[in-house]
Amino acid sequence: MSETLDQRLDAIAAHPFRAKFHLRGRDRATAELRGLATMRWHARDLIARRLAPAAPPKDGRQTPYRGHPVFVAQHATATCCRNCLQRWHGIAKGHELSPAERAYVVDVICRWIEREMSAPPASG
Repeated sequence: MSETLDQRLDAIAAHPFRAKFHLRGRDRATAELRGLATMRWHARDLIARRLAPAAPPKDGRQTPYRGHPVFVAQHATATCCRNCLQRWHGIAKGHELSPAERAYVVDVICRWIEREMSAPPASG
């Protein structure tokens, strides 16, 4: 894949639904307080439990829209369910995510959080 992570994130952010997600309020404060290393650890844990199984429980409805920076990032990056993962990232449904696929998803989420933290807070 010649596309960089930032190019992939920019393409996803061009979609109107994905573009509306930003770290705001408590979610942004949590990311600032805990730091990127902790966000990465949380992302690994959440992906392992909620997205990595071959048939995740409640797939398509398992990711809240707020309540943790990783949840917001999952919606912003189309890593919220197996359908989105297949459509936007080319990772097929129906199999448990491999260690490389899990690492990729975590990298996408953490890069989005990193970009959000380096930008001025979004209004709204």
